[in-house]
Amino acid sequence: MAQKNRYLFRGRISERKFRDLLRLFALDITADRAAVLTGLNHKTAATLYGLLRRRMAELAQQDCPFRGQVELDESYFGPTRQRGKPGLGKGRGVRGKVPVFGIRERGGRVHCQIVKNCSKTTLLAIIEGRVEISAEVVTDGFRSYDGLVEAGFKRHHRINKYWQRDRPVFSENGVHINGIESFWSYAKRRHAKFNGLRKTSFPTFLKETEFRFNTREKDLYKILLRSCRMKPLRR
Repeated sequence: MAQKNRYLFRGRISERKFRDLLRLFALDITADRAAVLTGLNHKTAATLYGLLRRRMAELAQQDCPFRGQVELDESYFGPTRQRGKPGLGKGRGVRGKVPVFGIRERGGRVHCQIVKNCSKTTLLAIIEGRVEISAEVVTDGFRSYDGLVEAGFKRHHRINKYWQRDRPVFSENGVHINGIESFWSYAKRRHAKFNGLRKTSFPTFLKETEFRFNTREKDLYKILLRSCRMKPLRR
């Protein structure tokens, strides 16, 4: 029997409805609002949004190694404060934050992933798996980045982050990590509109944000529609 919806395996909604929802998803409209605009049940819209996020996470993992000038940095995601719980010091925020490591080609794409910790062993394993050995690496002064040249990387520039007029400065003599810092800002602004994310759903939202950032100058709707046509979404 022919499948009713080419984009959704055993889907019970029409292809037109699916495309309408996908357009709203590509515009970063929330599932609640998309359900109202398309006339779909809220649960259906939320389920399809979840499947699309999972697809974006799959596509994000297909990136080739990072080359040229590559910026590395770590950041922490989570609540800005928790009642009765002290922070972890400058740059670490409050207890319960999730550490995320990021890599960005200068002026290009980004890769980020949740890590158990930001130890030298943890970060080096990711760097060696994602960054070409011939790359020119740029980091801040965090001690976990010690030894990258000894590990075989062509060149390692460091910028010691400092504060000027209550603002962090990430550039010194042309050496900077402004690119990856701009991604962290983008990601945290975007995640803030969801009014808090569950820890179980945060990894998928993070990869979605990465994919949106990497395709910001492309037609996300067409990219996802083509992907769903080639390989229909499955619940």
